[in-house]
Amino acid sequence: MEGIRMFNRLILATAVAASAAMATPAMAEPILLDSSNIGDSFTIDYDGFADGTTLSGLSASTTFTLTAIDGSTYEFDYTVTNTTDGAGVDSRLSSFAFNTDPDIVGASSTGLYNFVVTDSNYPNGIGTVDVCFKAARTNSCAGNSGGLFAGETGSGSLILDFGTAPTSITLDDFFVRYQSISGIDGVTSASGRQTSSSSSSGGTPVPAPGMLGIFGLGLIGLGLARRRRKTA
Repeated sequence: MEGIRMFNRLILATAVAASAAMATPAMAEPILLDSSNIGDSFTIDYDGFADGTTLSGLSASTTFTLTAIDGSTYEFDYTVTNTTDGAGVDSRLSSFAFNTDPDIVGASSTGLYNFVVTDSNYPNGIGTVDVCFKAARTNSCAGNSGGLFAGETGSGSLILDFGTAPTSITLDDFFVRYQSISGIDGVTSASGRQTSSSSSSGGTPVPAPGMLGIFGLGLIGLGLARRRRKTA
């Protein structure tokens, strides 16, 4: 009986730990890519903020798919969605941006966001970004016209040129720019920063190492309980 009670307690602890692990939100981490990731996609979610204050209702997402690596260039398909959804709140998503490691020497894009600026200042205190993609030809990354209103989605492709062929690249510090904001008192433009990221490769999902450890403990507990019952 003592073995059964021990097993039941272990199963309960395992279930609680597993639930907590699955409930923990994904952290916004840099995206590391190399030739093994061709065909993989990753999605970035964004908030909205101005003057250091997060603005309720403003949100967006971008999805990038690595389609090819050709020497020093990495090629992607992209999809951008303005997910702004607040009571009476609307916005226009005019651009998106990120940093690269190593630094790029150039970039190009097609589709809705087909204008590119490199090493330029991104508004709202963000500072210099390596590259931004805009829906209109302007002199800055702010993007004063063009883009997506709430509920709209746009797509295209982009190419990052690194000059020499890197074995891998890292993309980080993702941002978006909101213009034509309505429904938020005193705010007509804002920026959005990366809040989370997720990826998919089309393969079989593999449990995270922490989850494997939790399941392993459950199996060990089951074995101990069975051994105690046989001994008894």
